[in-house]
Amino acid sequence: MAKPRTVRGATLNAVSGRFNLPGIEADGDWLDDRELLGEAPPPLRTTVTVERPKTIISRNASPDMSFDRSINPYRGCEHGCIYCYARPTHAFHDLSPGLDFESRLFAKPDAAALLRAELAKPGYSPAPIALGTNTDPYQPIEREWGITRSVIEVLAECRHPVTITTKSDRVVRDIDLLAPMAAQGLASVCVSVTSLDPKVAATVEPRAPHPEKRLAAVRKLAGAGVPVYVSISPVIPAITDHEIEHLIERAAEAGASAAFFIPVRLPLEVAPLFKAWLDEHFPDRAGKVMATIRSMRGGRENDPGFFKRLRGSGPWAELLRTRFDIACRKHGLVGRRITLRSDLFRPPAGPQGELFG
Repeated sequence: MAKPRTVRGATLNAVSGRFNLPGIEADGDWLDDRELLGEAPPPLRTTVTVERPKTIISRNASPDMSFDRSINPYRGCEHGCIYCYARPTHAFHDLSPGLDFESRLFAKPDAAALLRAELAKPGYSPAPIALGTNTDPYQPIEREWGITRSVIEVLAECRHPVTITTKSDRVVRDIDLLAPMAAQGLASVCVSVTSLDPKVAATVEPRAPHPEKRLAAVRKLAGAGVPVYVSISPVIPAITDHEIEHLIERAAEAGASAAFFIPVRLPLEVAPLFKAWLDEHFPDRAGKVMATIRSMRGGRENDPGFFKRLRGSGPWAELLRTRFDIACRKHGLVGRRITLRSDLFRPPAGPQGELFG
C-alpha cells in the first residue's frame, strides 16, 4: 500500500495522486450542523487508496441474509459509527479497526466496468444486488468519486434489481436513476436512523448526516415512488432503546414502506472500541449497557451464531421485538414486504474488452 505524505496540511495519496484536505468536507454531513452550533468539527485527515479487484460482486450463503450477492464500492467509512460491524475488516490490511477504518479509505473506481463484465458472462442469473452491506455507499467521498452512482447506472441499463442501505441523505442525488427503476420494481432503499437525539446521534455516528436529513431523504424517495425501509439499527440498550416507538412514528410519517431493527452486536475488535466509547461518553450507564448486551447475546458480548446474531435472544431481546411490533402495527408498517423483479434483466451491451477502457 502506498504511504501518504503531508504537504501544508493536505495529505497526498501516492496511488491516486489526490490531495485530501484535513477534515471531511461537510456537504450535508454532521460537520455542517456542528459548525452552525459553534462546535469544532472532529479532527480527521482522510486518505483514499485505489483498489483494483478482479471481481466486484461478493457472494454469501448466510441464512441470516435476504440477499446472496452484494457490492461495496469502498472499504472503510468516514461516518465513524462506533458500533460498525465492518470495522474488523480493516485488520486484514494491517490497519486499525479504529481510526484507520474511518480515515484510511479504499475506493474501487473500476467497479462499474467490473460489474458490466460480470453481468455479461454467459449463464449469469440475476437476483437483487445489495449496496451498502459492509460500508456506506454514500459516505462523503462518494461526492468526489461517484462510484456508487456509476454502479447504479449499469444496473439501470441492464434492468437489474438493486437494494441500497445507507445512513446518508446523499442517496437522493440518484433519484433520477432510482425512481424509474422503482417504477419497474427494480429498486428499494433502506435508510438507517439510529436516534433522533442530535447529541446522541452526533456521538454514536459522528460524521453521518443529521437524523432529520435522513428522514427528509425517506420522504423524498417515497415521494418519487421509491419504496423505502427505515432501519432502526442498531438499538443500543439504555441509550437509544427508548426511542423505538418515536422512530417508528417518524418513519411512517415520512412515507416509509416498512421498518426493521437489529440489537447492537459487538464482533471482534468492535467490542473494546465500543466499551471505551461508553466509558468516555456514558460512564454513568456503561455497566448497565454491557450487562444488557450480554443478556441478549447468551452471556457474551457477541453471539455470531446464525439466526441469533441479528436478533439476539432472551427477555431483553424479546421485549424489544414486542415493542417494535406493537409500534409498527400502530403506525401501519406491517405486511409491506418489498419484492423486486429479476425477470426484466438484459445483459449489458458492448464487448467485455471495454473493461478498462
